[in-house]
Order: sequence, then structure tokens, then C-alpha cells
Amino acid sequence: MSKKILVLPGDGIGPEITAEAVKILNACRDAGLDAELEEGLVGGAGYDAEGHPLPDATLAKAKAADAILLGAVGGPKWDTLEDLSKRPEKGLLGLRKNLNLFGNLRPALLYPQLAEASTLRPEVVSGLDIMIVRELTGGIYFGQPRGVEERDGERVGFNTYVYSESEIERIGRVAFEMAQKRGKRLCSVDKANVLEVTILWREVMNRLAPEYPDVELSHMYVDNAAMQLVRAPKQFDVVVTGNMFGDILSDAAAMLTGSIGMLPSASLNAHQQGMYEPCHGSAPDIAGQGLANPLATILSVAMMLRYSLGEPALAERIERAVGKVLDQGLRTADIAYPGTRQVSTAEMGDAVLAAFAES
Repeated sequence: MSKKILVLPGDGIGPEITAEAVKILNACRDAGLDAELEEGLVGGAGYDAEGHPLPDATLAKAKAADAILLGAVGGPKWDTLEDLSKRPEKGLLGLRKNLNLFGNLRPALLYPQLAEASTLRPEVVSGLDIMIVRELTGGIYFGQPRGVEERDGERVGFNTYVYSESEIERIGRVAFEMAQKRGKRLCSVDKANVLEVTILWREVMNRLAPEYPDVELSHMYVDNAAMQLVRAPKQFDVVVTGNMFGDILSDAAAMLTGSIGMLPSASLNAHQQGMYEPCHGSAPDIAGQGLANPLATILSVAMMLRYSLGEPALAERIERAVGKVLDQGLRTADIAYPGTRQVSTAEMGDAVLAAFAES
């Protein structure tokens, strides 16, 4: 049966980078992938056209899709919207919640060709290969109550950080199983010295550990984890953490690889339906200038093929093609350095397409 892929370009550089990824998807279709592609509106584009960042039509298409490719959402154009429920980011959060995409996989893999592009010394980051498993539909981003209200004559903002045992166990199993397929080391990141919710998080992780005797479980406070990512990142194999901590740590890990423009991600539910997107934002300051790096989005397509579409061989072809292009010295602006050749967004996409065709 043909697979359904929904493409949501979104805002800012989203349309540019998804256009290059769609080229690769179409090449995969030519190579035997049985899939249908359709587009939808989300984020600011959805608000401008339909008055909502997640239009009903888009949500219906998303629920019917086997996989979703998302570009990026947001930008200063919509930052002044007083109704927070209409801001572009709510479209992204709505997709995660409505599709129950609780498991976010964010690999931080340093291509050897980009060791010089990292802000850390090459000997610190060479060989880096981390998988961050982030819980995506709970925690402080979704907890209730939340809001801004007046108390004792002044405005007070508040959010609720909450996790149930079942939510923690669910993401814990994803992380343990991922560690079994990799280096068999799992580091659970929390703040159990001050936050009761993460005391529970640690207890549940410890309770799961005996079910995975081949995996070495360790624990680390989030502030120390942030420091260790910069000091000695190769000590990590798989990292599992909650929504907010994962949001922050995965972006920090992205810069170890040379640029956040290199980092793909997958957000999965229990049925392997997934949304795939680059970890970077909409970068409205460079939109339309051909400066955006499409490689994270192209590598997100590889993750889509591996985790939702059951096509690991095509995923490996894409990853090899990206490596070959980097071997050729081609770089977008964010990863360029002396001795390399800077190319545009479309030129990078075309180069990956050519390398894919040759593989």
C-alpha cells in the first residue's frame, strides 16, 4: 500500500529547505519508494491563510499521513499576536499533541569533514555520535494550570511542570531500546535535587533498568549535563530527558556538530507515525536569500525512511550522499570555512541529489 507523506513547509526558510528535501523524496520514489506527497499549511502560513496556525484541513491530512516533513514555523511577523493560541509555534505543539508524538529523537553526529566547523577543538568533537531522546508531549510546555494573572497588585506568570509515571515509563522504554541498538549506555538527565517531578522521573528510570540488563544506566543533573556536553561530549551515547531540558540540551549538542543546520530530528508515536524536521528555527533574517542549510532537512528525510517508512537502504543512500557532498568541499554559509566552497541552498540540494543518483 502506498505511503502518505505530508509536507508542511511553514515559515521563514521552511519553504526553501523543504523544497530541497522534496527533491530527494522524489528521487527515492524514482528508486522504488511507493509514496504519495501532499502539502499543507502550518504556523504563520496557516494563520495568514486560515486564521489558525494549525488549520483543520492540515490536522486532518496529518492524521491520515504515515509521515510528516516539517520545515520551520514562526517569525517576528507574528510575535505581536496577543492571542498566544494563534502564534505559529502553537501549530507545531498542536501537531505533537494531536498525533501523540511523544518520542523525539535528535542525533548529534559529527561528520568528520566538519570537525573544523565546530566551535570546539577537533580532538574534543571528532567521532561525536550522541542520540538525545526527548519526551515531547508532557512536562512544563503542556502542564496545567498555566497563565498570567494579577496577584497582590502585580502580574504573575506561572507554568506547571508535571509528568505521570506512565509518561516517564513510555519515553524511558524508547531510550533503553535505542541504547540497546547503539553503545548500550543511557544517561538520564533530571534535576532531582530540587524538583519533585524529576525525583519521580529518576525513580521510574531506575525501576525500568533491570528489564534492560545489557544497558548501563547513569543519571546526571541538567546543569552538569550542559557543562559535560561542552567539556567532554563523547562520554555520552544515548541521553533521555524531559521536554524542556531536552529542548535546551539538543540545541547545545547541535553546535558541537558545526552547525544546527546539520541536525535532523524525528518525533514518533507508539505506531511509528512520525513528524520529521530540522532542529533549527525559521531564520527569517536569511529567508529567501539562498543561505539556509538544507542538510538537516534532507537528513530528516533519511530518518523518515528509517523509522516510519521501513526503507533503511534508501536512508543509508541519503546519508552517504550527504557525506560525499561534504567530501567535495561544498558548504553552505553556516558550515563554510577557508578551503571550502560556499554554495547556495539550492546548489547544496542539487549536489546531494546528484550524489544520491550516483550511489
